[in-house]
Amino acid sequence: MRIAIASDHAAIDMKAMLVDWLREQGHVVNDLGPNDGTSVDYPDYGYKLAQAVASGDAERGVALCGSGIGISIAVNRNPACRAALVSEPLSAQLCREHNDANVIAMGARLIGPEMAKACLTAFLSTGFGGDRHQRRVDKLSHPTL
Repeated sequence: MRIAIASDHAAIDMKAMLVDWLREQGHVVNDLGPNDGTSVDYPDYGYKLAQAVASGDAERGVALCGSGIGISIAVNRNPACRAALVSEPLSAQLCREHNDANVIAMGARLIGPEMAKACLTAFLSTGFGGDRHQRRVDKLSHPTL
């Protein structure tokens, strides 16, 4: 799978670990930065990630910041993106199954490496349930439906 990943400075270590792990799993990973611990603004990286997913350059996205909250808000500004902030695998599974989330957001200060991997595993291995969920997902990008 083609996966784009971005973070802010607070999540740089988790991002680097997940990039390596995702590549070991056989995924093609586009690391959108940042590349060092210099303080950056999470919206800039959330918008880059959203553009990569919206354009089709990436099938899924991984958004990371200290809490996961700010960067998920930034990603969700793009109507083509459905970013879900998760902290455990069941939420990661349900955001795919019920909401067809195409971006997972996590807080590097809130969850550890093994939990992040477990969330990503659930997110990447779960398909969209469709059926009754489809009309609801359609309304996320087109609120007038």
